[in-house]
Amino acid sequence: MKVAHTVAELRQALPREGVGFVPTMGYLHRGHLALVERARKENPFVVVSIFVNPLQFGPGEDYHRYPRDLKRDQALLEEAGVDLLFAPGVEEMYPQGFATRVSVEGPLTALWEGEVRPGHFQGVATVVARLFLLVGPSRAYFGEKDYQQLLVVRKMVRDLGFPLEVVGVPTVREEDGLALSSRNVYLSPQRRKEATVLYRALLAMREAALRGEGVAEALERGEEVLREAPEFRPDYLAIVHPQTLLPLSRFVPGARGIVAGRFPEVRLIDNLEVHP
Repeated sequence: MKVAHTVAELRQALPREGVGFVPTMGYLHRGHLALVERARKENPFVVVSIFVNPLQFGPGEDYHRYPRDLKRDQALLEEAGVDLLFAPGVEEMYPQGFATRVSVEGPLTALWEGEVRPGHFQGVATVVARLFLLVGPSRAYFGEKDYQQLLVVRKMVRDLGFPLEVVGVPTVREEDGLALSSRNVYLSPQRRKEATVLYRALLAMREAALRGEGVAEALERGEEVLREAPEFRPDYLAIVHPQTLLPLSRFVPGARGIVAGRFPEVRLIDNLEVHP
């Protein structure tokens, strides 16, 4: 596996075509490796980037303490058969005088994470657009665990005409249902057990839907489960349209349950299709 730390090194190592690309912020887990595995199956050359993007962190968020271990990540990617790792510094991604931002406007970014974390998706869209231009992939892979982010990236790609396919890969979970996240490292053993409350709330809403209950009743079931973890402070629990993310009053095929909130140590998000 080749490693590039600068744009010049990246360009020298890239092939002309056939690139599958997995952008990450590092501290890799099995969810990231599932993206790599899918990329390996569908592309002759796989590039992974590791860059903790300061533009998508707001004031008081965990940019400076976000877990980092490049040596460990590099070993995992080499074992997974990645061809090229791009691990730039901030000054390489955003040179002095960098003043451009990419913003996806409208309801897709106005609600949920966009409301709770103002400016977050502008930071995501800016770094992803820059990485797409630098890497030039045929396909790019994102986890469904960050479902709103996946839709925002797809919208940006359509609107700006990037010549690539955005591939969503299902969420990878622990045996008890907790969605894998680099931030799970913040959880104490006791809090780790409580953190399954997000997934259990989503399951309760799906089970209600399968019993023929309506959206309001399903939300009530999810809220009951969230109350089982008194230390969890929800930012939102909703059932939304799978493409627009607008809240639903009646179920539609593919309706998505979404949930996010904060334990004292860490903020977690999750989502699940709750209506087939």
